[in-house]
Amino acid sequence: MKMTKKILWVGIFAIAMAFIEAAVVVYLRRLYGITDLLLHVPPFDHQIADIELGRELATLLMLLSVGWVTGIRIQSRIGFFLIAFGVWDIFYYVWLNVFIGWPKSLLDPDLLFLIPLPWWGPVIAPIIISLLMIVGGSMTVIREDQEHVIRIRIFEVITLLIGILFMLYAFMQDALSILPANSIQLSQLKPSQFNWVVYLVGLLMSGFSVWRIARKP
Repeated sequence: MKMTKKILWVGIFAIAMAFIEAAVVVYLRRLYGITDLLLHVPPFDHQIADIELGRELATLLMLLSVGWVTGIRIQSRIGFFLIAFGVWDIFYYVWLNVFIGWPKSLLDPDLLFLIPLPWWGPVIAPIIISLLMIVGGSMTVIREDQEHVIRIRIFEVITLLIGILFMLYAFMQDALSILPANSIQLSQLKPSQFNWVVYLVGLLMSGFSVWRIARKP
């Protein structure tokens, strides 16, 4: 019961944080006159680019921090981080839709992340991963509340890491294809067709690994 309340409060924090994140994006889009990321590419600004990278790092640190202070042991700390990240990512799109009516479809492409290279993909792709993170994180937290220590086998670690690498490649393949490239070239990059095959292989591998880890008594 105690862990259930913590999950609720971590979720509330993530939803509120997503509101702030979405508001910042709305301001940036209004500032640069962006209505379509594929049509309107703003001029490269080194200062803004550095601030955006810092904002993304700060976001990760905030989510990691709330997971760390909420959990008791490393198992639940990682679990709460995964829950916070997943809820934040999903509600980021929920709030954007409330504010500006975007995305209109879960298949709309989005610039997802900038670290270490620009990530592109349809909105539904990170949302599915976020749902997996929420489920896996919740199961991990509940297991600890039941006094069950999860022990991860090397097979599960390798499967999870390979799955993550596959998905990262699907998101960053356009940026990888133009390397070596400078910051200006990367900022002007527009996505090609999303590699669903590579993404789904990675998702299935990651999901299988998370299921094996979280289901252990």
